Amino acid sequence: MDQSHDWKSGEPAEADESAKTDGTAALETTSGTGAEPPSGPADRSGQPPKKPSKKSSNELMEWIKALVIAGILVFVIRWLLISPFIVDGESMEPNFQNRERIIVNKVLYDIRKPKPGEVIVFHVPDEQRDFIKRVIAVGGDTVKVQGDTVYVNGKPIDEPYLKQAIDQAHAAGHNYNNGDFPNDQFPDGKVPDGELFVMGDNRPNSKDSRMIGYVPLDRVVGRAELIFWPFDDIKYIGRGK
Repeated sequence: MDQSHDWKSGEPAEADESAKTDGTAALETTSGTGAEPPSGPADRSGQPPKKPSKKSSNELMEWIKALVIAGILVFVIRWLLISPFIVDGESMEPNFQNRERIIVNKVLYDIRKPKPGEVIVFHVPDEQRDFIKRVIAVGGDTVKVQGDTVYVNGKPIDEPYLKQAIDQAHAAGHNYNNGDFPNDQFPDGKVPDGELFVMGDNRPNSKDSRMIGYVPLDRVVGRAELIFWPFDDIKYIGRGK
């Protein structure tokens, strides 16, 4: 009986010894790596911290360059090449209506001079605003306006853009135009060099060279190129109409 008791009691002793041995080994394996405790997300993932991407920096610089170039182009186009203009008043009817928006070509007359028939925008210092009128004669020309006929260098000029308005006035028994030239205010009908004679298409209701005199070239802003608003009336007008 004592031997049997001694044999059974010896098994737990061996198991305890094994457990102690295994536990010590497990503890040594964990602590024997020499690794420091995790300190952040990069350490827990086992990957080093990410550096700022050079690609992102390059893309940002490209965007900045693109915006700067776009700004320069807008400035050049808006202030040096073309400019929007609002027709103010009825002096260019029936071809241009009050409050229409047009595009003015500001660079064309740096290349060449205005031609008869073209519609221009120019400064009027006495009025402190800009006018829009049609070029009738240029420097060196002699101009005469008598009734509904305009003579340049002694020859009547063709004005197809006013044919319907003139025909309607004649059908009603009167002239379309009510202001002749030369007149008491401006008796000389020869256009000086470097200046223009201009009139509005609405001849009975236009303040133009018949009242304000010739227009110096250095006051010309540019040529009317395009009606862009209202959208229903969009049309190219660069060579007159």
